[in-house]
Amino acid sequence: MSVKIDGDRLWSRLMQMARIGGFGEGGVNRQALSDDEHAAWAQMIAWGDEIGLEPSTDAAANLFLTLPGQDRDLPPLLAGSHLDSQPTGGRFDGVFGVLAALEAVTAMAGAGHRPVRDVVVVAWMNEEGSRFAPGMMGSEVFAGNRNIADVRATSDAEGILCGDEIDRIHAAFPALRTRRAFQPLAYVEPHIEQGPELERSGHAIGVVSGIQGKITTEVTLTGRAGHAGTEPMATRRDAVMAFARVASALQEGVGKFETDIRFTIGRVEVTPNAPSVIASEVRFRTDLRHPRNDVLDAAAERLHRIVEQEASPCTARIETLVNAPSNAFDPVLQARIAEAAEANGHRCRSIASAAGHDARHVATLCPSAMIFIPCKEGISHDPSESATREDVIAGAEVLLDVLLASAEGVRSPVSD
Repeated sequence: MSVKIDGDRLWSRLMQMARIGGFGEGGVNRQALSDDEHAAWAQMIAWGDEIGLEPSTDAAANLFLTLPGQDRDLPPLLAGSHLDSQPTGGRFDGVFGVLAALEAVTAMAGAGHRPVRDVVVVAWMNEEGSRFAPGMMGSEVFAGNRNIADVRATSDAEGILCGDEIDRIHAAFPALRTRRAFQPLAYVEPHIEQGPELERSGHAIGVVSGIQGKITTEVTLTGRAGHAGTEPMATRRDAVMAFARVASALQEGVGKFETDIRFTIGRVEVTPNAPSVIASEVRFRTDLRHPRNDVLDAAAERLHRIVEQEASPCTARIETLVNAPSNAFDPVLQARIAEAAEANGHRCRSIASAAGHDARHVATLCPSAMIFIPCKEGISHDPSESATREDVIAGAEVLLDVLLASAEGVRSPVSD
C-alpha cells in the first residue's frame, strides 16, 4: 500500500490549530508556555493518540510524538518545528512544520507502514522568543548549546520565570514521560519562507541551503532625569535624544554597511516614560543579519563604535544577547528534498534562509535540513500571513518522501 498525504486532513488541522489563540481575521497569539500552548499540546497529543503515537517531553518542555519503528535501538528521525507564535502572529509560522510532520507519520500509520526506526514529531519550546528572550530555547537546550538552568532563570515582561512555566506545563500533562537527551539520526524542518523569493520565482519548494548569521544586542543609554520645564537644554542628558542620534547613525552606518545586511531596531523602552520628565534611560535591541560571518562581525564592530560615539553626553552599555553564525545544511538531505520535489512534480530551487529557525541549533547535533514553501507577499509575524492549500500539501508531500527515504537508511545521511 502506497503512503500518501491526506491534504484535506492536513489543511483542516491547520485551520483548527489556528483557532487556539486565534483573534481577528487570521491572527494567532499563542506564546510560549501560555495556556493556549497548553491547549495546542493537548490537541497534538489527542491527534497522536488516534494513531498510537507515544507522547513525551524533556527538561526544556519540548513536545515529542513518536511513531514506533521496527528497531527502537536505532537513532530516531526527527521532523517538526514550533507551536508558539508572536503576539500578532499568523496561522502558518511554525505550526505548518509541526502539522506537516504529524501528517507524514499519520500517513505512514494509515498505510500500515512501520519504518525501520522511530520517527519523531517535535514541537520545540519558545522558538519565537516573544515572551522569553532569546528565542529557540528548546532546540538550543536539546542540541546541548544552552544550559537548562539559564533558560529556567529567564523571565517574561511580567516577571514570570520560564522555569516556573516549564514546571506548569509539565504538571498539566502528568502522564507524559520526560525523556533524557538523545541523539537523532537527522532532522528535517518544513516552514513557510517568511520572504517573497519563492512566490516571485514561481517555485513551490525551497531547498534551504543554510541560515544567515544573526547578532542580537541590547543597548542601554543612561542619562539623567529632570523637569521638562526647568532643565536648560544645554545641560540636559536626555536619553531619548541620545537614542535618536544613535538610531539615525546606526541606520546609516550599519543598515547601509553592505547590500545584503539586514538591520533592525526594536523593543524600545523609555524610563520613566512620563510626559513632563526628561528620560533617564532608553533600552533597545538591535537585530543584525548577514549570510557571511566576516561581514556580520565587521558590521557588529561598527555598531559598537557608533553607539559609543553618538551616546554622549549619556553613557552606553552594549550586551550581546545572541551571536549565531551562519550555517550550511546537510548536502545529502538537501539532495533528497530536491529529488522528492521533482518526483512529486513540484518546482524547487535552492534558497538561503533569511530568518532564524530551530534547525540552526539542531544542525550542530545531527544532519539537518529545511523545506520552504511560499507565503503570500513574504508576509509573516502578522495576521495577514498566508500560504495556499496547494503549497502546504506540496511541502508535506516532499517531507513524507524525505522521511521515508531517510528512515530506511542504516547510516547517517552525512556526506563522507
